[in-house]
Amino acid sequence: MVRHKPTDTSTEDHRVLGRALRELRDQTGLTQEELGARAKIGVPYLSQIENGHRGVGWHTVMRILRASNADVEQLGKAIGKQERKPGS
Repeated sequence: MVRHKPTDTSTEDHRVLGRALRELRDQTGLTQEELGARAKIGVPYLSQIENGHRGVGWHTVMRILRASNADVEQLGKAIGKQERKPGS
């Protein structure tokens, strides 16, 4: 398996996606522990995703959305908000 060093763009994409997923989790009032249990994702991994320290596959994104009772449209809106924030 070849690992590629993340580019500045991919790192920022990870941050934006992570913040958007955290926003959706916050809207539901779930803790990381509760969401992790619902999505069958470990809390450390979920934390790394939300903090932009890890990339995430589409399958995992969909598990997080379903566990958050959110959909792709809501995720898209949350991403758009994160991209427009100063310092993003």
